[in-house]
Amino acid sequence: MKFTSLLAAIGMVGMASAPAKAADDCIARGDLDQIYCDMNGDLVADAPAEDQLVDPDTLVFAYTPVEDPAVYADIWDPFLKHLEEVTGKDVHFFAVQSNSAEVEAMRSGRLHVAGFSTGPTPFAVNLAGAVPFALMGGDDGRFGYTLQLYTRTDSGINTVADLKGKRVAHTSPTSNSGNLAPRALLPGQGVVPDEDYEVVYSGSHDQSILGVVAGDYDAAPVASEVVDRMAQRDLYDPSEVKVIYESKPFPTTSFNYAYNLKPELVEKIKEAFFTFDMKGTALGEEFKGVSKFIPVTYQDDWAVIREIQAANGVKYTPDNLK
Repeated sequence: MKFTSLLAAIGMVGMASAPAKAADDCIARGDLDQIYCDMNGDLVADAPAEDQLVDPDTLVFAYTPVEDPAVYADIWDPFLKHLEEVTGKDVHFFAVQSNSAEVEAMRSGRLHVAGFSTGPTPFAVNLAGAVPFALMGGDDGRFGYTLQLYTRTDSGINTVADLKGKRVAHTSPTSNSGNLAPRALLPGQGVVPDEDYEVVYSGSHDQSILGVVAGDYDAAPVASEVVDRMAQRDLYDPSEVKVIYESKPFPTTSFNYAYNLKPELVEKIKEAFFTFDMKGTALGEEFKGVSKFIPVTYQDDWAVIREIQAANGVKYTPDNLK
């Protein structure tokens, strides 16, 4: 397994570099881009005609943008070696610089297997032909994370209502727990983002929580799983912050294959995910509380996310993917 940068292994390819358009006789595509079709109604792109299917010699894998990509290359190494063994392919890991770059890479055909974080997953599905099939979960099949609203322990902020007039860090416009979910859920708690408090985009969950600890922001909505991993790596002192609100669980990062891979390869990719035991690996140590990959579908398991995005007026276009 090789660790390569996005620029070296993938190249920066714009949305214009797309596969050939879907057949003009496609009568069902829903929110999918015009180059895809969804005749079976499962909300993801149908596989193309057999002569347009691909079977690359090298599989390119990416994980959602993170603070330190080199660290995650090591963490993913045991799994990617397993992926090589099961598929018989060389596997390259590359560092993703942004959600839009990751979506562009899959749309252009230069990314074959990828983890997309919760909010950007619908963009990957609709703009890039990504097909979600797995999530990290526990032995009991459970999965998910929550939106947690953090503030400093000594901030004097004890309830959501106390955020009025404050400066609150959201992560990025397309982030589920870092932006869309609070915009959809907090009005029910009596506070409307951008109206009752100032929204400042930090760029990532890591930066949001670190900014709260440093006093740069009064509060921040973040993904529970990210904060838990930061605490495990001693990146902040949990005693310095407190949670004043927590949502019901959302699905975690989706793992996807490109819609135009040959079915035989897709089955091998799924086999690699579903036969990998995380226990005792760097991956299992990093993602506490999970032990394996479990099967999911975009239609069912992302319904709550699509509902939140619809409530925010989200449209799945390249310009809206930040």
